[in-house]
Amino acid sequence: MIRKLHRWPGLVALALLIVLTLSGAALSLFPAIGRLSAVPVEAGLSVATLASRIQSVYPGVEQIKRAPSGQITAYWFEDGTPGAAVVDPASGQAVASADPSPVERWLTNLHRSLFLGDGGRITMALGALAMLGLAVSGVALVLRRVGGARRWFTRLRGPLAGRLHVEIARIAVLGLGLSALTALWMTASTFDLLPDAEAVAAFPAAVSGEMGAPLADMAGLRDVPVAALRALSFPYAGDATDVYTLTTSEGTGYIDQGTGERLSWAQAGVGQRISETVYMLHTGQGAALLGVLLGLMALGVPALAVTGVLIWLAGRRGRVRIHGNHAARDAETIVLVGSEGGTTWALAATLHKALSGQGQSVHVAPMSAFAPERYARAQRIIVLSATYGDGDAPASAKGFLGRLGKSAALQGVPMAVLGLGDRCFPAFCGYAQALARAAEARGWQSLLPLTTIDRQSPQQIARWGRALGAAMGGELELVYEPVRPPSHVLRLISRRDYGVAVQAPTAILRFARPRVSLWQRITGRGFGRYQAGDLIGIVPEGSAVPRLYSLASGQGEGFVEIVVRLHPGGLCSGQLMQMVPGDSVQGFVRRNAAFHAGAGTAPLILIGAGTGIGPLAGIIRDNWLKRPVHLFFGMRDPGSDFLYDAELALWRGAGHLTTLSTAVSRGAHPSYVQDRLRAERAEVVTSMQAGARIMVCGGREMAAGVAEALADILTPLGLELSTLKAEGRYVEDVY
Repeated sequence: MIRKLHRWPGLVALALLIVLTLSGAALSLFPAIGRLSAVPVEAGLSVATLASRIQSVYPGVEQIKRAPSGQITAYWFEDGTPGAAVVDPASGQAVASADPSPVERWLTNLHRSLFLGDGGRITMALGALAMLGLAVSGVALVLRRVGGARRWFTRLRGPLAGRLHVEIARIAVLGLGLSALTALWMTASTFDLLPDAEAVAAFPAAVSGEMGAPLADMAGLRDVPVAALRALSFPYAGDATDVYTLTTSEGTGYIDQGTGERLSWAQAGVGQRISETVYMLHTGQGAALLGVLLGLMALGVPALAVTGVLIWLAGRRGRVRIHGNHAARDAETIVLVGSEGGTTWALAATLHKALSGQGQSVHVAPMSAFAPERYARAQRIIVLSATYGDGDAPASAKGFLGRLGKSAALQGVPMAVLGLGDRCFPAFCGYAQALARAAEARGWQSLLPLTTIDRQSPQQIARWGRALGAAMGGELELVYEPVRPPSHVLRLISRRDYGVAVQAPTAILRFARPRVSLWQRITGRGFGRYQAGDLIGIVPEGSAVPRLYSLASGQGEGFVEIVVRLHPGGLCSGQLMQMVPGDSVQGFVRRNAAFHAGAGTAPLILIGAGTGIGPLAGIIRDNWLKRPVHLFFGMRDPGSDFLYDAELALWRGAGHLTTLSTAVSRGAHPSYVQDRLRAERAEVVTSMQAGARIMVCGGREMAAGVAEALADILTPLGLELSTLKAEGRYVEDVY
């Protein structure tokens, strides 16, 4: 529901919000310009002295105003002709025109009313209301995605448009919400919907009847500093019954023109102070730096609009349609989905269809929408969860474990957890296992024991479906066909073979980059944007389930490169290792932002063995900024499987690689990368003290040995691997 409340007002009000924020951002510059151009006021200058100086230059002066920027403007009549000018408080002389520039006037009318009068003001107020609603719903969605307020600025992953949308929103939302609230207040004030905030002093019942007292000697003005002045209106010429009207930050009152004494005074109330503060916060008048800052935040709206539309379009393209999805409050079966790449949603649709066909009312939702208080008719909860990385929550499950830990188990509502993953990865279904343990700890009754599915196996899913049906007191057949992701033709242009002599046939395969459209380049879809460390999915013949390989190249190289080792009986590796230049295969890109080198100049410690050199080589090749890079590479025999041997020498000479330390496991003195780390402890310590990031790629046994060695090296420094992982300074891509 929150997602819909965020999406549709944003799409409907898109053009209006862009006009509103762009004009507001432009207007935010004028207070800063006025502040810079304002003539300084001498310390201790009183309103009496200021008024006297201006009157000596303009005898027919009728009013003096001080803007929040400090600019002093005088208004007068001379020979029946009105005049106005910005004046120098030191001399009273005019220094600039009092009229705003045509550009400022045009922008102001556009921003306030679209040149449409009161109807335009109401329209712009509706735009501000929409922006406020988007800010509130956006905060709720970000909190749900990152898992709470404490993780507000946590690192994000996923498609570029989605990450940019959240990154911009996290910074700009406070300013946008503030601007929207103050705009609504000012509109309500314009249409007299708020109580009158101005202090109004009672007009004096009696005055002295005298005229012509010198302004410089008036006690009612002499004690008022110019910094507090808002406006001073002069009495009508020749009218002994008229008075001076003085408005300051403290209130409003009247001053006798013959004696200079204050006749009556109304202290500024809370309402007036609030109105002045709201005006300052919205316009930046009196707080130029704040105004510029809010203007910069307003510029985030067009970017949010573009990224929001891209997210919406991507969602429409990749969304699995679930027809007849019941509301949570009406459903007997709640199906919660934790998905990273979208494939788990396809299984959820299959399950929804099967259960609905048996007369069940079913509600399917992301795990991030878990809300037990809404499940009024629920008889069971089924959780389908993938795992991201090293046991982390997938994208649509953010915050689930936190909410589960705070929610009491529903009486008589059992829960079943199904984990989906790939046994090639060390944390196979790690997140599903964690949430199954958490559910048990919170007292949730188990509908089924935790079940895990390897590579979307239709056979395993069918067996789980039958077990689920039996647990529900009936039969359930799930006929599931894995979703084949959109892929591109990859044509092999070269290959280099290694490892035959050590019984580990390995090849560096280089494919031509598929042709991409301009739109794909802009949006980053498909092969429009990728870098070393991302994953390439290869769809082998005879299977709809892709195999994932780490990319050893980025889009800047103009080719797609991976490192493949032949696995006995491996369907995909066998097919790839038989390819010759000119052959083609189907593939697609999957982002893996957690294993990117990232920006900055801090050192990199790259650790890999065997085919794990692939993404590390790509990172080194792309190190054009020549940040310090230390590579630890393990192989069996340097004469057989020294992958990228020639390139590493060239990159080292070009400054892309700082040091190379190799470990050879077969030879007179076998060693492994963890041994080399211990041997070069001093270099590792120095790099870590300089803020280095460690990236490990390769087999899980190697990664375990590396983690143990690094713990020995870093623990004495007070650096824990768990902390480094949380900070993003220790990342793994292991299999």
